[in-house]
Amino acid sequence: MRLQVQKWGNSLALRIPKPFAEEARVKQGTVVELSVAEGKLIAAPVHRRRFSLSRLLAGVTKDKLHGEHDFGRSVGREGW
Repeated sequence: MRLQVQKWGNSLALRIPKPFAEEARVKQGTVVELSVAEGKLIAAPVHRRRFSLSRLLAGVTKDKLHGEHDFGRSVGREGW
């Protein structure tokens, strides 16, 4: 597909056709990483990683666990 580069303020812009945007999962407000490789523009969406408790806990191993720490006696109303 051929597109025409348009002026937008002091910059240049391309409109992303809807089928391309849908396939790349890009919508208004999506952050993209723009780079140049061998004279070609490459725009790749930056998707935020979503974490779940089970996924985070899957990374906990015995060597990453630590023991209890004593931070001194209770102060104020924080007694156990």
